[in-house]
Amino acid sequence: MSAMVLMTMAACADDEKVSGGNDKEETRLPEWYYAGGELGTSFITTSAAFEQPAKAVEQGGFLASFKRGEQLFEKNYVTNTDGVRSGLGPTYIRSSCMHCHPGYGHGKSQPDGPFRTNEMGNGYLLVVYNPATQGYVNWLAGMPQGHAVDPFKAPLDESQVIITWHEYTDRYGNKFPDGESYSLRYPEVTMSRDAVYAYRQGVLTEEQMGDYEVRLESTIGIYGTGLLDAISDEDILAQYQAEEAAGVPLNPAIFSGGQFTGQYTSKEASSDGRQYPLRYTYALSRGPLQDAAGANAYWNITNVTRSDRRYHYKDAGGFYARAAAADPEVQAGFPEFIAQADPERTHPEWHSGDAEADILAYLNSTSLPAEASDQNYIDLMVWHRGLAVPAVRGVERPEVQRGKEVFEEIGCTYCHKPSWTTGADEVRDPAQFFNGTAGRELPRYPYQTIWPYTDMVQHKLFMVNDIRNGWCRTTPLWGRGLHQIATGSTYADRLHDCRARTTLEAILWHDAGSDESHAARSMTKFRALSKADRDAVVEFLDAI
Repeated sequence: MSAMVLMTMAACADDEKVSGGNDKEETRLPEWYYAGGELGTSFITTSAAFEQPAKAVEQGGFLASFKRGEQLFEKNYVTNTDGVRSGLGPTYIRSSCMHCHPGYGHGKSQPDGPFRTNEMGNGYLLVVYNPATQGYVNWLAGMPQGHAVDPFKAPLDESQVIITWHEYTDRYGNKFPDGESYSLRYPEVTMSRDAVYAYRQGVLTEEQMGDYEVRLESTIGIYGTGLLDAISDEDILAQYQAEEAAGVPLNPAIFSGGQFTGQYTSKEASSDGRQYPLRYTYALSRGPLQDAAGANAYWNITNVTRSDRRYHYKDAGGFYARAAAADPEVQAGFPEFIAQADPERTHPEWHSGDAEADILAYLNSTSLPAEASDQNYIDLMVWHRGLAVPAVRGVERPEVQRGKEVFEEIGCTYCHKPSWTTGADEVRDPAQFFNGTAGRELPRYPYQTIWPYTDMVQHKLFMVNDIRNGWCRTTPLWGRGLHQIATGSTYADRLHDCRARTTLEAILWHDAGSDESHAARSMTKFRALSKADRDAVVEFLDAI
């Protein structure tokens, strides 16, 4: 409570009139206007709002590298074995990063019908898991691949994955106490067994598949992730400890008894072996940014190899490789494919003449040539870490100021923690590619006060067709009000599966199904607000 009082006092002090150097009165903007701090805030509110380089990029001399990384993000990779952005496949999820992150932000919701990853802006990743264990299935890649390069065939037939949107009535009958009504919706995803190539080929049995369910999980916004990475591990630990001490339910797989029970360790051969607090994705699955979602996606979305990942992204059970190797049509086309991929026959194990053995050797190889250069990877990560956060809009508007007050008063800031102060930001890379070597430096954000509105912790909301295992990281709220401007989406596309078409719907899902959630206490207060105050909260959330 004392921290909140101090923050409020600071905001009030910043809102005061101050005297200019020539006796002219001027208004100083409040600290929370600078969402990304001095080094990480941009001031563009157009459709390019999420695409701006942070001040730290220019100060560090990274602008040329940033621009090159931007091109790598925006452009398609191709199936060529040489040339610019070559190496797509042999199986892949999308052909570019931009497919998942329209306008550099959060993915857009998709309509009823077949799941189509070639739809620009479809940021959905299919989560296929065993409902008994809550673990990912081992017969599809963690992010299932719906495309392949000839002669290979896609591990997943996306036309047999169907999204259906359902209307939902909450326990309040979709009405506020004052009579105002609202609507809610949620997605259901069905996937036939025949959608899986290895099953159709008879390599994967029904028993091996077992029971499975499918959920949608959208990509996160990329902007500002470098600033979140600059928060110290010690401060994240202190946040968990404070919430546990206050009796907030936490995921026992992540934190219990004052200590982390689950942390991130790189799986690469170059791993430093250290453990780091989990920071990224809704599922809270990745650690420091340099080995996190973006660094991972630059390899596995397109399946383009690089010097530190000289192997294909595929299912953990090896079912796809066996199915492809035994497929007569793949066998027939493989000699021509591999002759182009390895014209110098530097890998004799791919050219033995035994088609099945050659295909298996190729798909399971851990010594593939690097298709993306080290410089490309450096540029991509300079861009990734260098994206700024848009400044808050409308800080002078009474509705926004009132919304901020109410948001704090009803307790929303417990999970959506307004601000953090970054640490020294000594860039850490668990895979040790960005290990301080000259030429591999990245933008840094030391000692910045930032306003992401997240506690970086997972909580449960108990929504129908919830995220896998129910635990979802508190979403950073900065910039989300610009989503529709930046992406051209019809909807606000909030929450982990874009179910919320408006900001109000996103708020209401925090208490739609159960009062077990920690957020339900704040939602009881929200529902009792006047319409003017409810609208003010929405205005504030869309402004930050």
